[in-house]
Amino acid sequence: MNLSADIRVVDLGPDGQILEVTSAGLRPVSANRLDDYFAEELVPPSRATDLLVYVHGWQTKPEAATGAARRLLALAAAEYSTSLYPRLTPWAPWMVLIRWPSRSLLSLRGYRRIRDRAHAMGTEGQAARVVGRLLGYLDGHRPDPAAPPVLANQEGQYLHLVGHSFGCRLLCEAVQWAAGEDPLTLGWSTPEPHGRPFTVDSMLLLQMAAPRDAFATTFTALAEAPLRGPVVATYSQHDRATGFWHLRAEHRTGIGHAGIGTTPAPVSAIRMLPPGEPYPLAALDHRFVSVDASDVFVRGNGPAGAHSDHLRPESAHLLLSLADHCR
Repeated sequence: MNLSADIRVVDLGPDGQILEVTSAGLRPVSANRLDDYFAEELVPPSRATDLLVYVHGWQTKPEAATGAARRLLALAAAEYSTSLYPRLTPWAPWMVLIRWPSRSLLSLRGYRRIRDRAHAMGTEGQAARVVGRLLGYLDGHRPDPAAPPVLANQEGQYLHLVGHSFGCRLLCEAVQWAAGEDPLTLGWSTPEPHGRPFTVDSMLLLQMAAPRDAFATTFTALAEAPLRGPVVATYSQHDRATGFWHLRAEHRTGIGHAGIGTTPAPVSAIRMLPPGEPYPLAALDHRFVSVDASDVFVRGNGPAGAHSDHLRPESAHLLLSLADHCR
């Protein structure tokens, strides 16, 4: 697998607008040029079976974000070779990496600054509608998995969202924006709705930096969003960023430390499984799935603890399992 060729990078400015390289330096892409930009820069190859949109989290340099995307694809490639995913035949991922300014002082003030930026980019800025339109573009230009064989890909193309930390907030804002455009349903066991703006087949939120009741108070539209697959969020008691820091910044522990709390629909609580142990469909086929990774995400010192210990074989196994069950 050529990891560099399978990743496309989209850079967002502080206001959430996409930045492109011009002769005069980085310039924002105007709203009326977004579709042209997507068509020029973000055309999924016909050989791709699964389209991934990855958004990084707090304290991530641009080059580190690219490294994380490559690492996730490499882990998935290694896990795929175990032949544990019978419906992934083949697995040929293509990723859009969304990078945004997430660095700050490693302090309570810095945490609040990036928290507010992530939220503002989604609600007041352009990030939600920009990413929402990107998802709509990808959905509109991919072969439909339910359609007859298209090009070289007999199964169509599936769309998965992956976020880490505050990047999960950006993804949720984007999907919620699209849900506001045309409310739909969520869940694999739910028939695919007609006339959708786009359909996401799975949403994996790694160590999400948001209060445990965020899906009941902030991201309420996700229960009616254009997702066919589940919203799956991992957590670890060793994550101090969403435990210690989140508690002081928001007076509540975060999802990444204690798991999903109150939601508009029942939450399935499971533990993160090791590679080699299959996830039953029944464990993941729910609107919200809270995955206890406290035995897996353990590495990390300092104020953040294990917050960034999410790039593990177990994470790739979970991602591949979601992709496998989409079929």
